[in-house]
Amino acid sequence: MITKNIKRFLLAVTVCCGFVTGLTSCSDEPDSEYFYTFNGEMMSDYLINRPEYSMFTEIVERANLMDLLATYGKYTCFAPNDSAVTLYLKSHNMRSVSDLTDADCDTIARTHLVPNIYSTLEMNQTNLPTANMQGRYLATSADTIDGHPVIRIEQTAYIYYELQNDSVENGIMQPVSRVIEKSNSSAADILRQNSRISIFYDALVATGVYDDILLVEDPDWDPKEYGKYYYKSHTWNEVAWVPDTKKYGFTLFIEPDSIYQAEFQKRGISTAQGNMRALYELACQLYDPVYQDDVNAPGHSYENLTDSVNPLRRFIQYHILNRYVPGSSSLTALMMTVAGVNEAFGFEGKLVNPVDWYTTLLPHTMIKVEQLTMDKDRDGNDCRGIDGAHVGGHFLNRCYEKGNTIRGALVDSKIETNPTHDAINGHYFYVDDIVAFTKTVQEVVHNTRIRMDFSAIFPEVMTNDMRLKGNPREDDNAGTPDDASVPKNGRNYYFPLGYLDGVTFTNCYCVMRRPHINFWSWQGDEWNLFGDYDFTFRIPPVPSSGEYQLRLGFCAIETRGVMQVYFDGVPQGIPLDMTKFLNSELYIGDRFTTDETAATYDKMSDEDKAEEQKLLRNLGAYRDGRSQYHFGNTKNYFVGNERTYRRILCQTYIDATKDHYIRFRVASDGKQGNNNEFMLDFFEIVPKSVYSVDGEGEMEDDL
Repeated sequence: MITKNIKRFLLAVTVCCGFVTGLTSCSDEPDSEYFYTFNGEMMSDYLINRPEYSMFTEIVERANLMDLLATYGKYTCFAPNDSAVTLYLKSHNMRSVSDLTDADCDTIARTHLVPNIYSTLEMNQTNLPTANMQGRYLATSADTIDGHPVIRIEQTAYIYYELQNDSVENGIMQPVSRVIEKSNSSAADILRQNSRISIFYDALVATGVYDDILLVEDPDWDPKEYGKYYYKSHTWNEVAWVPDTKKYGFTLFIEPDSIYQAEFQKRGISTAQGNMRALYELACQLYDPVYQDDVNAPGHSYENLTDSVNPLRRFIQYHILNRYVPGSSSLTALMMTVAGVNEAFGFEGKLVNPVDWYTTLLPHTMIKVEQLTMDKDRDGNDCRGIDGAHVGGHFLNRCYEKGNTIRGALVDSKIETNPTHDAINGHYFYVDDIVAFTKTVQEVVHNTRIRMDFSAIFPEVMTNDMRLKGNPREDDNAGTPDDASVPKNGRNYYFPLGYLDGVTFTNCYCVMRRPHINFWSWQGDEWNLFGDYDFTFRIPPVPSSGEYQLRLGFCAIETRGVMQVYFDGVPQGIPLDMTKFLNSELYIGDRFTTDETAATYDKMSDEDKAEEQKLLRNLGAYRDGRSQYHFGNTKNYFVGNERTYRRILCQTYIDATKDHYIRFRVASDGKQGNNNEFMLDFFEIVPKSVYSVDGEGEMEDDL
């Protein structure tokens, strides 16, 4: 007879091995007898059978959710007891649950229910990876109470240590000490409530940027208007859904007032005319060197703060991403345990820090987000600088290459109870240094190869909770379509015309496949086009006008097709054939040795690597990066696979002040492969300073 505590442990192991956070390296499916404690209770029974939850039970019943909790599914319930509900009612000047409206009950119940199973062992990030049934993320943090480690939810509530991880037939119960509340205010409004950031907030309003972060959701979006899309990618029969929502979101990085005051003093900027004027003067110092042609424009003056060329407006805009990021752990790629090491999925932690690039509200700019994970670079040099205490932390516009060491601004991941940092359409973080698109950021930090996963290019994917979602370790839909209404391990999505900003297409389906650990796709996910596609997307902005290579990373497979690429409407070179491998006659043939451990590649001399890179570059291709991999029982490196490589789409001059577009048009002969299947994995923007290496033995870094 298995005791309940042992069963709880087995449940935690089951969840740990098979869930989205992937905290262990196991992947085998446990015996079904260990999934539940077999106490015969559903989540509804748990609440009804325990009088200490009678008030929350009444709330759930009034929300018409009790029948849902009586059916099989996967839920985590953060259940507040009667004492917690009584405290909540008192704080809102109510005496009983009957004083709540039905809408109040619906909000409270859905706030405490998450449509996935989470043990406390998995709550090791800054927020749960899955939104609750209100569509909101719950912040999590570790604490100690009465000598016991506990998990806090939204800081105010904590999960009772002695009651945690109590499994039922359709999920797991996590009794909490307080009723969990989430703000229903907009991102702009929650900033006003925080006196620590009054200077930034006042500038947000004065520059008119406040009005740019009010959007919440597209009222015309209705997923019920679209059916499922069944398709075949390589040998996988799959199904895709349209997104459930079309929300708008914003993420802000904000310096507290104390940071500004210190910066004013350091730069000799007077505050005699007020903090707003001082911040304007700071913005002039930072942005006039970047936008020199606008210094004498009428809109540059302090009297025209809402003008598009005003330096203070630009300063505020650059602090804001046009996407929603619910916590610092979501700023870079999904963290998973691989071979006993916890690292960002797809980033070889011995070689690189995880990096993502995101567009900001300042037109034609991006911000670099880097998670500091490496102690030393591969040459043995200490790459932490003064930031050894911040290993694991995220920095904005950090640079540690080419002899340049630029610390960047550290993102504060702490959770505050009051004021809240999370809104219905956004989230904000404190940063410990000034964030700006300065001349140094433009010419040094961003003068590098910019590599972006396609799921990070489009803000809608992150805002609507689709990036890197699902269980990458499970392939429950392999071979046959997974036609469940809520697939166990995540969904594939397709995007109707008009859903993604800056994207147009005809005669095709645009599909984003959920991540899998065994896919030859960076970070496990990929995008596919099917049909007689003619697909155009706006490329991410470049930091400075100049010559660039634009590259597409993908995996060549026999079932794929051929396409012609265009840049700003002009055809570029010969068509890209996705059935051709690097060991084919089109590229370097037998000179390529397949070795997915990368040992053969690593044994090559620097001179041989440089010679091969130049040969491939002349043929319009590059191996994939040495730091990229997928894994099963071991890491499989893309650099040693003949099918995974980067193709140069074009090499051209790009004006940094304008929008630019890449167009893919089908060039296959008939319905080649799986309906002309075309893959988009990742995109690279490479300045001439990086790719134009012609000296003997020199090469672009292979990371």
